[in-house]
Amino acid sequence: MATRLLLLSRDRKGAVPFAQSIQKAPLPGGRGSVRKRGSALRADVRRPSPLRVLCHLFSSPRLGASPVNASSRLRGKAQRGSALLTVLWLSAALSAIAFAMSITVRGETARTATSMDDLRSYYLASAGVQKATAELLWTLTQGASLIPTDVPFVDYDFPSGTAHVEITPEAAKLNINRATYDQLLALIGALGVEPGRASTIAAGIVDWRSPTGAGSPFDSYYLSQTPSFQAPHASFQEIEELLSVQGVTPDIFYGTWVVAGNGDAGENPLVRRAGLSDCVTVYGFTSGSVDTAVTLAGGAPAGFEAGGAQPSLGQSGAAPGLRNLLSGGNAIVTFRSTARLRLPNGQFSDMRRTVGAQVKYLPYGSADVPYYVLRWYDTAWSF
Repeated sequence: MATRLLLLSRDRKGAVPFAQSIQKAPLPGGRGSVRKRGSALRADVRRPSPLRVLCHLFSSPRLGASPVNASSRLRGKAQRGSALLTVLWLSAALSAIAFAMSITVRGETARTATSMDDLRSYYLASAGVQKATAELLWTLTQGASLIPTDVPFVDYDFPSGTAHVEITPEAAKLNINRATYDQLLALIGALGVEPGRASTIAAGIVDWRSPTGAGSPFDSYYLSQTPSFQAPHASFQEIEELLSVQGVTPDIFYGTWVVAGNGDAGENPLVRRAGLSDCVTVYGFTSGSVDTAVTLAGGAPAGFEAGGAQPSLGQSGAAPGLRNLLSGGNAIVTFRSTARLRLPNGQFSDMRRTVGAQVKYLPYGSADVPYYVLRWYDTAWSF
């Protein structure tokens, strides 16, 4: 039986439908054979489904686009545009996350490097204190010229950096428990405190250490503080008790930085002004000297410019020698070491770390241990 089917073929110009008569003849194996009329070419093909042929006809661009097909193409373009915008937004978000992460990593790296430099500086400053402590003992007991006895400091050069060690005998400071009102007033005035406040602080120190009955003029002030307290009216056990005396501020106790000369910071450098903690002590049997205490503390007394003339010390214009202050070996010395690291390029780091120690030297030959540390300061002021 002959059957006429509508086939779709392609010529060189594109997809063009055309009608063609074919004749189906059975072949061995049950598969059909198609033969074109007027041609000797044969091909084994499957019969196309009529529904497939119709779908192909309607989807052919040469036959015109239906409204349904056009809307589908518009939706496809819109979906492609949305996908592009999504990719762009995701790329921007990932870029922002990567940028933020890089900033965080750089910051953490810098903070880690700073922490490492701080730790190295701490041990370098500690090495300066320990070396100065031992060398001062050898200088005074064995005659070794390791530390000059006419200057209150020594500089050490280590492979990893430098350490500037200040040496201050407690005997050169003003004894806070024995100093008179006039000495205290002169010392506080030399630290740059205005006369009214200096008078209040000197009177408060005398009242703090003096046994007295009820009705002290300073007791009402202490009881009005939060938390309230009462003055012990006994000797100072530690110099940090001065922070509780009326009128004493952290700047007065620890010291501060002031502009030298005419006060113009653009023309003159800042100089370190010593505080009460640098000039007074609770050790010793004498009151000490105000000028010696201020000068050995390393600060510039009020009225004296940095690098200029220093106040007279009553000993030929020079600081009392360490050998005289430590004669006999029964002495207490404060060491304060400031360290600076050496960078790989040979220059010094801007970071400075200062530590301090209060060392008690025992009388020579009286004990197996020649000295021991009374107090250690992990953080101390530096000049």
